[in-house]
Order: sequence, then structure tokens, then C-alpha cells
Amino acid sequence: MQNKRNIRPQKKLLEELVIEVKSVVKVTKGGRQRRFSATVVVGDRKGKVGLGMGKAPEVPDAIKKAIQAATKNVVNISLTDGRTISHEIMGYAGASRVLLKPASAGTGVIAGGAVRAVLELAGVRDILSKSLGSRTKINMATATINALKSLKSPEEVAKLRGKTVEEILR
Repeated sequence: MQNKRNIRPQKKLLEELVIEVKSVVKVTKGGRQRRFSATVVVGDRKGKVGLGMGKAPEVPDAIKKAIQAATKNVVNISLTDGRTISHEIMGYAGASRVLLKPASAGTGVIAGGAVRAVLELAGVRDILSKSLGSRTKINMATATINALKSLKSPEEVAKLRGKTVEEILR
């Protein structure tokens, strides 16, 4: 008798959002070789977010590769009250800088372009942001991810300083 396994289709846990698709060209002695580069953000809107890039001769293949790369690079973010970040932070990538500030309830996501996409898929609902320096989409998204990665929750800060959470939040 054969060993039967219960095969269930896997649910999609992460949402995808294509930030940018662009045509890139490599010039060889035989002529120009054209390909497509895609940048994708994935997230579950509950504190998990990832960024990936993919390159292929066709757009759908480039997007698939980018999604695979993004799911491999997923990071966890600690959200305060499940809606905002715990403190002000600056993220860097190349010549791009992103300033993120926590905001009060009901403010919404005050951000544009790639920064907004990353923050929304991370599950941040109230935040203020400012883009500084170069505004390249991939660098802005990477800078945002770097900023979110370097966030510390009040519990982590209290543990590092040897104090209680109440002392930190005062």
C-alpha cells in the first residue's frame, strides 16, 4: 500500500508589492543584451517585512525572482502598540537617508514612494518620515529596512541599561 500524505495548498503568508520594474542593458561585442530588473517588498502587515531584487529576460520572471529574494530577507520589527515605532531613527543606504519618527494614533503613514510601501507592508500605521539625499527607489527602500532593523524596543533598552521599562519610558 502506498504512503499517502495529506497535501494541502500552502496559504500565502506574505503580501507582495512591486516597487519598481526597469529595463537594464548590458552592451557586448555582439550588441545590446536587454533584461528587466524588479524590486519587490513583501510583508505580513504585522511586523514582518523583506526586500528583494530580481533580474531576468522577461518581466514576470524578474518579479518571481525578486519575490523569492524578498522572502529570504524577511526581518521582524517590534511595533509599539501594534501601530508605530518606539523611537526616532535614521536609516542609511548609499547616498539615501530616511528619517522615521513615531506618531500619535490616527496620524497615518506620512511617507512617499518606496518608504510608504515598506512601512505599510511592515504593519506600521502611524509614522512620520522624511527622505534625505538621493531618492533612488531601491536605496530608499533599503534605508527604510535598515532603520527598522536597528530599532530597539523599550524592553531591550531597559535590559541593556539595567533598568525597568517604566524608568525608560519616563
